[in-house]
Amino acid sequence: MPRPVRKCVFPVGGLGTRFLPATKAMPKEMLPVVDKPLIQYAVEEAAAAGIEHFIFVTGRGKAALEDHFDHNPDLERTLRERGKTVELAAATSWMPKSGEVSYTRQQEPLGLGHAVWCARHLVGGEPFAVILPDDLILARTPCLKQLVDAHAEVDGHVVAVADVPREHTKRYGILDVVSDDGRLARAKGLVEKPDPDKAPSTLSIIGRYILDPSVFAILDQQTRGAGNEIQLTDALSKTIGDVPFHGLRFEGRRFDCGDKVGWLHANVSFALARPDLHEQFSEVLKEFK
Repeated sequence: MPRPVRKCVFPVGGLGTRFLPATKAMPKEMLPVVDKPLIQYAVEEAAAAGIEHFIFVTGRGKAALEDHFDHNPDLERTLRERGKTVELAAATSWMPKSGEVSYTRQQEPLGLGHAVWCARHLVGGEPFAVILPDDLILARTPCLKQLVDAHAEVDGHVVAVADVPREHTKRYGILDVVSDDGRLARAKGLVEKPDPDKAPSTLSIIGRYILDPSVFAILDQQTRGAGNEIQLTDALSKTIGDVPFHGLRFEGRRFDCGDKVGWLHANVSFALARPDLHEQFSEVLKEFK
């Protein structure tokens, strides 16, 4: 019986250089999509999947992110005194409770594998999730909940995957597939950012993972891979054979909010998906036809 997934790691130590100058003094994870920052969407998705412990791997300049998950007594008192109950709920109702959030520091930007490794003592010896907030997913059933349900079926490592154009394989970790039922693909290997002519498939990993803790033993070796970084996909590939590895074709639409166009696309799509904004925003968009 697979153990429940209770903890989620959020690697948020990146510099956000693609969004300069906006990210010079603001964490990129605090960029808003409509009226919520990217990191809040990620935490709400994790909570909807049953996550109980939210682990942030931060870096320098992330104080605003930490403050976002803390109470602001002056703001809350003012809203309460003015009877702004809707605004007060918007500012506080989604917050994790005291003791449910932990922070650890990634002191050097050595890659996603290194960021996940930095959380090893907080994760311990149980399966855990990883969410990359740059990958924002609009879905009826939260993407991580879909992964949790799949993990209950197959155990081991389960990652969100999507088919990409072959010319884009050098941007992603790509699965070497053994079997595929159209929903779950079982992999015998992984390749980090392969050239299109060398990619074993076009099935790419998107920023959602459920991982077996055995990956930490490989990450402990601190082996460098593509980009001279400690790659999570390299570590995962070394556990295949000992740990089942599946890619889940999730239901939903993914937006790459680490890219300017992807972030703008997300703002439009999420605004149109909201009943309180759809009609009014649709009128605005008619100006651009």
